[in-house]
Amino acid sequence: MKYGFDNEKYLKIQSEHIKERIAKFGDKLYMEFGGKLFDDFHASRVLPGFHPDSKMQMLLQLKEDLEIIIVISAVDIEKNKIRSDLGITYDMDVLRLRDEFMDLDLSVNSVVITHFNGQASAEAYRKRLENMGITVYYHHTIEGYPQNVALIDSDEGFGKNDYVVTSKPLVVVTAPGPGSGKMAVCLSQLYQENKRGVKAGYAKFETFPVWNLPLSHPVNMAYEAATADLEDVNMIDPFHLDAYGATAVNYNRDIEIFPVMNALFEDIYGDSPYKSPTDMGVNMIGYCISDDEVCREASRQEIIRRYYHSLCNFADGKATENEVNKIALVMKKAKITTEDRKTTVAARERLEKCGVATAAIELEDGTIITAETSPLLGPSAALLLNAIKHLAGIAHNVKLIPQQMITPIQKTKVTYLHGHNPRLHTDEVLVAISMMSLIDENCLHALDQLPKLLGAQVHSTVMLSEVDRKTFQKLGIGLTCDPIRKIKKKKQ
Repeated sequence: MKYGFDNEKYLKIQSEHIKERIAKFGDKLYMEFGGKLFDDFHASRVLPGFHPDSKMQMLLQLKEDLEIIIVISAVDIEKNKIRSDLGITYDMDVLRLRDEFMDLDLSVNSVVITHFNGQASAEAYRKRLENMGITVYYHHTIEGYPQNVALIDSDEGFGKNDYVVTSKPLVVVTAPGPGSGKMAVCLSQLYQENKRGVKAGYAKFETFPVWNLPLSHPVNMAYEAATADLEDVNMIDPFHLDAYGATAVNYNRDIEIFPVMNALFEDIYGDSPYKSPTDMGVNMIGYCISDDEVCREASRQEIIRRYYHSLCNFADGKATENEVNKIALVMKKAKITTEDRKTTVAARERLEKCGVATAAIELEDGTIITAETSPLLGPSAALLLNAIKHLAGIAHNVKLIPQQMITPIQKTKVTYLHGHNPRLHTDEVLVAISMMSLIDENCLHALDQLPKLLGAQVHSTVMLSEVDRKTFQKLGIGLTCDPIRKIKKKKQ
């Protein structure tokens, strides 16, 4: 992998900057953490060299002075919204995050359910959490939010929300994903703290968009593609431009909420410490890009991946046509097409030749390997075998799994488990090779190559099963699929 980001520099200057911001406020600082504290794979994909747990490593340096509030929207609970990179619902991810934080000896204060409007699913979730000994608060939907500043900044607005009781000087507010209402929780707490005579401040840790990169930079455009379902739009911060005569990139939701932010601070301090939404941020990530072209190309590839992901979700009824069209527009602005993904081109070229479903993988050194569907294996399983044989230096014609082992597996799948597809999935192939590794040196050597697939890219000309998708995900392989269920072989 070519690296374009200096993670060590980032940890150093980012933690220093956060400490400086904490020192500027009085009794308490509410820090909204955008993006993901754990497993920030989007950041690591568009900024090669960024570690997925970098933000958590910074917080560990401050753990004696911080506590964490986890936010989840009642709307997301009701919709069973899924975190696509992990394949689990947001309500399950809240529990996962809490366990992760507690395993690191970080203090978890509570869970706040936002956008609450009497949803039965949210009430049931609250009872479930409380039965587990977890403190839960409700924050309500406010009519006219965020434009109706007079209502929001009143006892009928933020004043109706539950007050979250905290004890540490730094309160980190995080969530399973974007759009959960983290900022509103912070602002509501500022209002509530002021009513109680506590001087509290606010800061925002938002990884993307990167404020000091151009609006048209692929890193920022990849963020637009990643949040297409939220209707987020990157834009020049007009408040920053007016205050300083300098351009900075922000996004619509922060810009829309800034007048509310200003009104609250004016009530608390008599004057706002921030002149723009960009001022509220503490993001230093743009200063740590060590190779701009590497990050540009990684981001262009991420945009293409997001496009394929939205196409497949649309085919499954999980995305809107507007979401697909928005990412298509981002691709056009970035001057890229699906043909800029090498594995897409390779997989389709093989499809044209053989007429059955195919797949292609690009390894770390740029090698492209392809595979096709056979009576024994689906394209993804065949591709995985071809890739590890190549890495192990095993001849292509060498069979790692003997026919006498495949036949009983297929019989079990179809006869006993009543499956319709006798072909082996990727996980079944890996289990079979694992068993053979006890008696076959080639299989043992092939298994040892699996870590080398980290960061590899795959494209399939058909949508893969959930089993296959998760196997590639666990191996750290970037996967895209054409939004097609099945390819019928052309008649000769």
